[in-house]
Amino acid sequence: MLNRLSDLVKERLGTFGLTAPSIVQCAVGAALAWTAAIELLGHPAPFFAPISVLICVGVGLGQRLRRVVELVVGVSLGVGVGDLLVAWIGSGAWQLALVVGLAMTVAVLLNSGALFVAQAGSSAVLVATLVPGEGAGGLDRMADALTGGVIGIAAVALMPASPFAIAAKHLSGVLDALSTVLERAAEAIEKRDADLAAEALEEARTTQAAVEEYEAALETSKEITMISPLHWHRRARLARYETAAVPVDLALRNARVLSRRTLASLGESSPPPAALAEAMREVSEAALLLQLELGAGREPTLARQALLAVAARERPRGLGFSAHVIIAQLRSVVVDLLQATGMEHEEATAALTPLDEGGSGGRSGVEDEATRHG
Repeated sequence: MLNRLSDLVKERLGTFGLTAPSIVQCAVGAALAWTAAIELLGHPAPFFAPISVLICVGVGLGQRLRRVVELVVGVSLGVGVGDLLVAWIGSGAWQLALVVGLAMTVAVLLNSGALFVAQAGSSAVLVATLVPGEGAGGLDRMADALTGGVIGIAAVALMPASPFAIAAKHLSGVLDALSTVLERAAEAIEKRDADLAAEALEEARTTQAAVEEYEAALETSKEITMISPLHWHRRARLARYETAAVPVDLALRNARVLSRRTLASLGESSPPPAALAEAMREVSEAALLLQLELGAGREPTLARQALLAVAARERPRGLGFSAHVIIAQLRSVVVDLLQATGMEHEEATAALTPLDEGGSGGRSGVEDEATRHG
């Protein structure tokens, strides 16, 4: 119980460490946007300015530049439709319904983005209810939204979160998941335990969320290095994470097939040999080594060497069908991770021990078929 609580606290502190810069950006940016709209634009209650900062910066992962554009255009659309209709039909319950419905309809027809549509609708609500009594013009509210968006981007540029910490944390989630699947499958083979194999398969089926989170984190990291001059000179380091993105996704897909076949193989008359479990563990350890080397900002040479050692190993003989598929998928995982270290696909496949007597390297027919069904 105490260990679980300790792990939870560490996880929350780690999450706070990543989001703390965004919280600071939101707080400082909101105050600056409010002050700028009052002092420079002369607007008495520019609530759209700090709201724009919060939406632009946020504390999650996403494309901030796109959010700024959607925010400003969405606010402008909602304000424009709202001002036009309220001036014509007045304010009230049915007028509110009409204004919001029309603003969101136009937004969907122009751009189906969730933020764009939501901003058009919420801006129309404010125009139709709170704003008219304050006497602010539609152009003033558009200027407030633009001011907040610009200050939000400036806050990201001048007080940036570490793009490498963001990318490293989420890539760690992907590689940890891959390592766990391989470890559990290896243990299932060693112990001839179908329950452990089922756990490995269940773990593998939940890994897509980690991949999607990593893709979003990578987009955020790339955007920070593009916006912030503090990180312009370090873009090459982030390129390693970009190189790994597609291969680690493919590695997890292959690991799903591997875990499914591991479960099936334990019901066959000739289950996989223990040597196969040992190879799985070596690939699992290489995945963690890749995680450590990228996190340290180094070329992943040690992980590459470990994977090449597995690739060069001779395969066991006299295996059942499922064991053949497991080996094929493990070889695919090795190729994927070698590509994640920066190797080209042809070079990675050439490093594999040939499967046929003719001596040709690369993927076997069983391997290609299994991958297509993965």
